[in-house]
Amino acid sequence: MTHKNYGFPIFTLLAFLALSCKNKSTEIHKSIELPKKPNIVLIYADDLGYGDISPYGSIGLQTPYLDSLATESIVFRNAYATAATCTPSRYSLLTGNYAWRKKGTGVAKGDESLLIDTASTTLPSVLKSAGYETGIVGKWHLGLGGIGGPDWNGKIAPGPLEIGFDYSYIIPATGDRVPCVFVENHNIVNLDPNDLIQVDYKEKVGDWPTGKENPELLKMKPSQGHDNTIVNGISRIGWMTGGRAALWDDETIAQQLVKKSTDFIASNKDEPFFLYLSTHDIHVPRAPNKMFQGKSGLGPRGDVILQLDWTVGQIMSFLRQQDLMDNTIVIFSSDNGPVVDDGYYDQARELIGDHKPTGDLRGGKYSSLEGGAKIPLIVRWPDGKGKGTVSNAMISQVDFLKSFGRLAGVDKIQNDVIDSQDRLDVLLGDNKVGRNSLVQESFEGPLSYIDGNWKYIAPHDGPKLVPWGPKIETGFEPNQQLYNLKEDSGESNNLADKFPEKTAEMEKKLAAILKNSFTNKLEVHVEQY
Repeated sequence: MTHKNYGFPIFTLLAFLALSCKNKSTEIHKSIELPKKPNIVLIYADDLGYGDISPYGSIGLQTPYLDSLATESIVFRNAYATAATCTPSRYSLLTGNYAWRKKGTGVAKGDESLLIDTASTTLPSVLKSAGYETGIVGKWHLGLGGIGGPDWNGKIAPGPLEIGFDYSYIIPATGDRVPCVFVENHNIVNLDPNDLIQVDYKEKVGDWPTGKENPELLKMKPSQGHDNTIVNGISRIGWMTGGRAALWDDETIAQQLVKKSTDFIASNKDEPFFLYLSTHDIHVPRAPNKMFQGKSGLGPRGDVILQLDWTVGQIMSFLRQQDLMDNTIVIFSSDNGPVVDDGYYDQARELIGDHKPTGDLRGGKYSSLEGGAKIPLIVRWPDGKGKGTVSNAMISQVDFLKSFGRLAGVDKIQNDVIDSQDRLDVLLGDNKVGRNSLVQESFEGPLSYIDGNWKYIAPHDGPKLVPWGPKIETGFEPNQQLYNLKEDSGESNNLADKFPEKTAEMEKKLAAILKNSFTNKLEVHVEQY
């Protein structure tokens, strides 16, 4: 294959790294000066399933911009987030460590304090050490502020800027949690000092209407919870009052995130940059822009998938306009598996038709089963490497830190990064096997362990379905489960009793990971398992 010369030939980097291996150390970061390092754009979808987009065989829903991206990329069929919920997946993506190693990394409250220790090594801090300008635009959901949470009316810190990002324009938590405002760097955008914000997750503050008390004011009714303060006709989790001028418009969130992303790209196009565009789509509440309303035939959930696809198209178009395609890596993925009904009556279940958000996988968001953490992953290389190919190599998003750190020329990663593996060869399509093993986390904590073709789910006497109503199998069983994923990707045949020695081996390997493989003094919190 002929490769375009975009100023950062991969073979040159690998040759340099081979030489640098003679002087390895894990104590400090050190950046290697290399010309024209490739830009990195990571587009991270929210609650998008393995079968939700047409490059992965979506039924009844076409995503043309993602189709176009896929034809220029490597499409990974065996890629995983680290968890079946968003906060732990995002934690792992940014820190290179499984989130279950640290207490309090389940789904974060809207006023949670920062979950990532500012002394930790992170993906943005590694790239920043290599000379990258780093920016995050979109959903954060990893807590803000110190003990006690954020000061919404003052300087909101620590946050993204304190863990390695140079620029931040974020949704503090999720679209269904208050406060419904954007935070740019350290401050709420458009906050009127004469209309200060109050937020509480324990009791009502102020006199704003709530979904529970004033259902007649709702344009979208809650199906489970989500009946506290009403903002834009949608009731949320938690209570807030004040900050009227700062409130976002749900139907223009995607457009605003695209604008802030393209502004960041334009401002930093002359230097290497890393953009983490963390979309709100397709998380609830699903309130698509008018140009997408009713277009999918699958209701608002299908419409916001089209809006997500449009977002990808806008970013790709802007990169072309700025002549950056020949020096920019584009990654598209999702934080966990899908959920149809997750808190609002939006007809997602009634209008789904033949569409299968998880494809042929069992489970979904929150679950121990494959539908919980197996996700789309599409990687476009600027020199056309692997263009239009499919990879079945196993890889986890926890590997992004060391893999892209190596690509950027960082030859030394601090020893607080334990779980991330350098899998650059997998991302390049050169390694067809990938990881030997990985760990998955479900919403109640029980872990799953994949080793080769085998998957082990630890016993857990929990509910068979997610208990608040999404109608998703949790995969929880009081007995051990063992599946051969090569022969049984739908996890329909539990082989634990048939292969007791293999089951015991998998149990032992998972126990060793839990007990022995983490020594970082910042994050040693495994006793709950």
